[in-house]
Amino acid sequence: MKFAMSPSLRHCLAAAALALGVSLAGAAMAQAAALPAAETAALKQQFEQKFPGAAIGVITKSPYFGLYEVQFDDTLVYTDSKLTYVFVGNVFDPATKKNLTEAKLRQINRVPVENLPLDLAFKRVKGNGARKLIVFSDADCPFCARLEKEFRTIDNVTIYTFLFPIDQLHPDAARKSKIIWCSADKVKSWDAFFVSGKLPDNKGDCENPLDATQALGNSLRITATPTMIFADGSMVPGAIPLAQIENELRNADAEVKKAAAAKK
Repeated sequence: MKFAMSPSLRHCLAAAALALGVSLAGAAMAQAAALPAAETAALKQQFEQKFPGAAIGVITKSPYFGLYEVQFDDTLVYTDSKLTYVFVGNVFDPATKKNLTEAKLRQINRVPVENLPLDLAFKRVKGNGARKLIVFSDADCPFCARLEKEFRTIDNVTIYTFLFPIDQLHPDAARKSKIIWCSADKVKSWDAFFVSGKLPDNKGDCENPLDATQALGNSLRITATPTMIFADGSMVPGAIPLAQIENELRNADAEVKKAAAAKK
């Protein structure tokens, strides 16, 4: 049984965490230190006992108030060493206005891009295609349509699109995805669909990767479309504007170069 939290409790805890975060000194915002294995195991065991069924991931010591950061299902929570209390919410650096909770989640949830089965996606090369962008998209998702409008003006990027219909929200999306996949030119058919709503003339009965893509998305805990993955493995859900996409692409390229230099 998963730990459930009422919206009102979540809201109150988030507000409290935000208030705490705004009062923190900027000097205290150093990166959290890793814990000894025994200490991590003990705290994880306490969580699993008190919240049966919850997925407990990375645990680190935070640089503020002696709290621990714990990856709890798809969020980040804060607690003391004895698990007396659990805080849910976002911590901000008041100097930079940076959401430290969100940044930490992105760091620990990074996807190993080199291991993604890109043969399950179709590829669009724009300009020189030098940059890499991966997107999980639903043919009937209005936010995906909004993102596709942003993609029309982006340049020098290779976009890998995984067809990820969410049946509960868009019951006809899987059919449309199969028809697009079965077309002679997937890129042209996908682009045309988002411009005119017109589908290629086929029955969508060719071999397709939708089941495998669904399993992949589930393994990555992707629950919403569109969800973008950048070259450094950082995952960003939602239809963000072009300026923000460009910023994410720059940051991802910088992280990839930094990682490559560190290996030398």
